[in-house]
Amino acid sequence: MFPTIMIVDDEPSILKSLQGLLTDEGFEVTTASNGYAALQNIQTEAPDLVLLDIWMPGIDGLETLKEIKKDNPHVQVIMITGHGTIETAVQATKLGAFDFIEKPLAIERVIVAINNALNFRRLEEENRYLRRKTIEKNAITGNSPLIMNLKETIAKVAPSDSWVLIQGENGTGKELVARNIHHMSQRASKPLIDVNCAAIPEELIESELFGHEKGAFAGATGKKVGKFQMADKGSLFLDEIGDMSLKTQAKILRVLQEKQFQRVGGSRTMRVDVRVIAATNKNLKEEIAQERFREDLYYRLNVVPIEVPSLRNRVQDIAMLVDVFLEEAARKNRTPKKRMAPEALELLYRYNWPGNVRELKNLVERLVIMISDKVIQADHLPKPYNPGTISDGFQAVESLFNLDEYKEAKEQFERYFIERKLAQNEHNITQTAKSIGVERSYLHRRIKRLGKKKS
Repeated sequence: MFPTIMIVDDEPSILKSLQGLLTDEGFEVTTASNGYAALQNIQTEAPDLVLLDIWMPGIDGLETLKEIKKDNPHVQVIMITGHGTIETAVQATKLGAFDFIEKPLAIERVIVAINNALNFRRLEEENRYLRRKTIEKNAITGNSPLIMNLKETIAKVAPSDSWVLIQGENGTGKELVARNIHHMSQRASKPLIDVNCAAIPEELIESELFGHEKGAFAGATGKKVGKFQMADKGSLFLDEIGDMSLKTQAKILRVLQEKQFQRVGGSRTMRVDVRVIAATNKNLKEEIAQERFREDLYYRLNVVPIEVPSLRNRVQDIAMLVDVFLEEAARKNRTPKKRMAPEALELLYRYNWPGNVRELKNLVERLVIMISDKVIQADHLPKPYNPGTISDGFQAVESLFNLDEYKEAKEQFERYFIERKLAQNEHNITQTAKSIGVERSYLHRRIKRLGKKKS
């Protein structure tokens, strides 16, 4: 299908010559002799591009351009004029014109401008398609009242530029909410930069957030761009904001207030325009009362609060979530999609879900791998999901009593314990070390040592 071009000019000779030349180039061409006719025809002809004269009687080109862009923002418009000025060109560009060509028209220049505009339109369409696919991919699954209310809140908040504080338990999908807000916002074409506040060591936080100059400290062998600069014109997602130290909170607050910073070891002040989306699994008001979180930072972030419901409060969504996860697992493992029996689903409805949606997803993926049957039955569910089943953990602990040597039993228990804790923390070593109360370096060494012993 050939692109359609509408030519709008009050000079019949221009209309006739341009129509003939562009038709020879393979374009579908329509014409209009004034702005009013163009605005009528554009609704029925739906052109891909408009060549629009500026100086016309009645509605001039700039006014016509404004009206075209109001109702048809994706139609590309190239302005043509016999006596243009820089001010006119600037005004046309601000109103959304793609290009500006002066008469007498050189056909080579016109064809180049048209092809550039059509290529830009194709890129815009591809970006809109990819954006839709991204939104679909990150869609929040569920039709429960709590989730419908959450979706409605996101739809209202996303187009604004307000800062958002997302609160909810681990595994509820706070990051998914943040991604939805960004991809439905006016900043969707710009980056969403994640910062895991709990995972960055205190001594590296400034470098990570603000960047550093070469030689700023030992090991700074080159310049580093910080997260704030990377997120400029986009969104900055501060995940687990409640785990930041008070010292770091003060530095973050200063940048959020002033919207400017200096790299570590640098003297140049850099300004940034970011939308801040923060998330935490902690009750920040309690943290403030315990003097572990700054009250001024809380009110700076908490412009629009969003509470993500726990899975136990939206159990009617479990069947839909299980179906989505079964489909994902089948696609990931390149196997036929399995089903879950109603009796198995009934057991999942009764479970408390301390790990929320993340725990459910991990369980479904594990069952798809471990169960060879096409239908996952109730007796396939391990403890604690099925109270009548002997859990893998119980069997593993029981097997330790069959060992004769204390040292061997101790190592097997440690291996099982670490593997279980790693799985619960999605194999995040920093988070696992924190949850079991050991240093990250120690956990690294133990994993390495136990892995060698196992092999």
